[in-house]
Amino acid sequence: MPTPTDPYDAIVIGAGPAGTTAGALLAEKGRRVLVLEKEKFPRYHIGESLMPYCYFTFERLGVLEKIAAMAFVEKYSVQFVGRDGRVSTPFYFFQHFDHPAAKTWQVPRADFDQMLLDNARAKGTEVREETEVTRLLADASGAITGVQARGRDGTVREHAARVVIDATGRDALHLRKTGTRKRDPQLNKVAIWTYYRGAKRDPGLDEGSTTVAYLEGKGWFWHIPLRNDIVSSGIVAERNYLFRDTQDPRTIFEREIKNNRWIEDHLSCGQQFGEYWVTGEYSYRGEYCAADGLVLVGDAFAFLDPVFSSGVFLALKSGELAADAVDAALDRPGPITADAFGAYGERVCQAVETMRKIVYAFYDPKFSFADLIRAHKDQRGPLTDCLIGNIDGRDYAPLFEAMRQFATLPAPLAHGRAPVAGRS
Repeated sequence: MPTPTDPYDAIVIGAGPAGTTAGALLAEKGRRVLVLEKEKFPRYHIGESLMPYCYFTFERLGVLEKIAAMAFVEKYSVQFVGRDGRVSTPFYFFQHFDHPAAKTWQVPRADFDQMLLDNARAKGTEVREETEVTRLLADASGAITGVQARGRDGTVREHAARVVIDATGRDALHLRKTGTRKRDPQLNKVAIWTYYRGAKRDPGLDEGSTTVAYLEGKGWFWHIPLRNDIVSSGIVAERNYLFRDTQDPRTIFEREIKNNRWIEDHLSCGQQFGEYWVTGEYSYRGEYCAADGLVLVGDAFAFLDPVFSSGVFLALKSGELAADAVDAALDRPGPITADAFGAYGERVCQAVETMRKIVYAFYDPKFSFADLIRAHKDQRGPLTDCLIGNIDGRDYAPLFEAMRQFATLPAPLAHGRAPVAGRS
């Protein structure tokens, strides 16, 4: 049997944005942290468009200068396009928010995630790539005490820690092992995406905009300009609609391009390259955000439909909040129980629920942002706050009341908090 090593303060499983944020901040506080990542970085990942409020976690991590030096495409706004090709007035972040955070970026995730991992290393985390965690270790009471992992040479080792941070992304190690991933009842979409060279970009400040282009009653396209004259283009819609007459993603994608004039025009001059990627079952949340000795962050806890590019923001924010909760728990003697993450779970669930209401409205055929703003001009500011990620602890009741005139909004999900009794 493998022999456990000396215990770490924290073991982080996964080196995406949530894991490296948590690891870097804990190491900066003097904690002994081990990050285990099953892949070799840099590696491909989707989720390339950042929300402006990512800035504040970047500032805390000390990576703003590094991001500026990487020459990512600058993003100043989000714009929406109807099926007929008409473009809305863009939501320019700087018109609402006079701060350096009003400019954000479109990032190739391989380079972006590598930068965050290097930053975690520089702050003192121990990082082992090509090391897959095969199971969570637990004591007789069920509390998590560490992990078992297989290294690149095939050697299996056990590592002990006072707390384990599950940052395994959509693999969601703990949720998968325990069967506690709960799908959102309505946001059951599928995405197909690929890349183009030389596709059209809008001029001026709009060159780096994220464009959300509607397919009436069916779904939407994203159009994300990246550096090196590359555009990320994808479609999100119901499975039954996309795969109604073929299973071939290329055929589906080329068919759907013709259903939005703006997308067809902007991709017509580009050259598609690489594969067509497919993923489904987009939106979910764990039954609990924590167990004794364990906390879930980023996509390992929850993922929301990507229409408003909230994925990386929620990963960074949850990693930051979890690091603070873990650090406080490590200061106390004795085992770290799930109730140490009660406030963490409340804050993350509140942020997800705020974005979830906006997503549900987007998919409601009776709703449009233009109609909302025409009827409630005073809600343009709060709506823009949601689109930039200013959602932590804000009261959006008046905005949601206005939105209910045009859309059916969901009731908050009851699950996702820390288990009350300290057991998952």
